[in-house]
Amino acid sequence: MVGIRSTRQRQRRALLMLTGVSVTLLVVWLYGLVQFADSFPTVIERPDQKTDAIVVLTGGSGRLEAGLMLLQSERADLLFVSGVYQGIDVNNLISLVQEEPVNLTSRVEIGNATNTRGNATETAAWANKRKINSLRLVTAAYHMPRSLLEFSHAMDSTTVIAHPVFPEHVKADWWLWPGTAGLVIKEYHKYLMVWMRLFFEHLMDGTLPGFLKGPLGAVN
Repeated sequence: MVGIRSTRQRQRRALLMLTGVSVTLLVVWLYGLVQFADSFPTVIERPDQKTDAIVVLTGGSGRLEAGLMLLQSERADLLFVSGVYQGIDVNNLISLVQEEPVNLTSRVEIGNATNTRGNATETAAWANKRKINSLRLVTAAYHMPRSLLEFSHAMDSTTVIAHPVFPEHVKADWWLWPGTAGLVIKEYHKYLMVWMRLFFEHLMDGTLPGFLKGPLGAVN
């Protein structure tokens, strides 16, 4: 009888401990999620400043239009569009968003990366070839923290200015909209995966202190 009571007590303690750990992890996860969502840019940074190039990451509405508008406004001499489907050339790309394309073909180049890490890698190679020292990065506001994390790693000596676009379907009060909440949570998990990957890479090469900037390592 004593043995049975002792076993039940151990089980209860184990259950309480497991519950406590689960609640703690949930609180930490929720806190990180809120911090992550709060890091989304809400304004366009230094909108009138000219850079060597404009870089657009494909994958969402309004990005290419914003990049072409910046190019036409002479915010940079070159536009690099990263993540274009294979088989689409510059003329096809521009015609997708402009019914009467302005002659910008000679100032636009494209890459075919399939994810954000690839965006950063191919942009770094392109920028090195073109002697680019500063760029304006155009992507969705919710995608900007992860993009900056990848770009700061791939192009640590290049000045990157965030130029967010704000898709209408992504609501500011994201927690009230299941679709937006799901998008933010998915992006949060992707961000954590990138952060952990870079954390261990920097830990191994001894550059961890310089890497830890901003919320969870984001460069703002």
